[in-house]
Amino acid sequence: MPLATTRRTGLVDQVIEQMRSAIATAEWKVGERIPTEPELVTALGVGRNTVREAVRALAHAGLLEVRQGDGTFVRATSEFSGALRRLVGSELREVLQVRRILEVEGARLAAVNRTEEELRELTEVLSAREKSMEARDYTVGVDKDAEFHGAVMRCSHNTLLTELYQGLTEVVRASVATTVREAPHKANVDHRGLLRAITERDPDRAAAEAAGFLDELLAELADSDA
Repeated sequence: MPLATTRRTGLVDQVIEQMRSAIATAEWKVGERIPTEPELVTALGVGRNTVREAVRALAHAGLLEVRQGDGTFVRATSEFSGALRRLVGSELREVLQVRRILEVEGARLAAVNRTEEELRELTEVLSAREKSMEARDYTVGVDKDAEFHGAVMRCSHNTLLTELYQGLTEVVRASVATTVREAPHKANVDHRGLLRAITERDPDRAAAEAAGFLDELLAELADSDA
């Protein structure tokens, strides 16, 4: 890592904050295993009980997941995101439904409020996404897909909407990864229509484009359950 050596007062709280910071800054990425207990004890200069209490607290908050015999893994970047992940669990339909609610309005507002600088960012991220998906580098592609949708939400210039969506980042990434894993032919969904609508400041078309591919996935799920 390494973590800074803690002071001798409020050790558990200090360890929690340092671990939280490592997660928030992506030093410890979602899905990755964090350092082992002995490594944390050495890095922090605290006892095992202090480390265990901190891990327990962050696991309870939804940021970490302790897997018996396998280690401790980063589950979410914030308590809000962790709570959302517990709420929707692994049910893809629920994730897609929540995404649709937020992304449709986000796209509509983005078409009205985006700046030229934000438009350039959207174009660059979408280009990187398409190249990764076409090369079947799905790990990078999924990250770029989530980055693109997050950038669209920022273009809305609605702080609350953006923060709500940010809390869903890990859930969105997981839903995209699940879609890619279960239906590789859906990996490179064409988002150029959405980008064109935002570029041309057409809110209704942007909303329709945002809803389109999610509605298609939801319809496929309904058919598979029929």
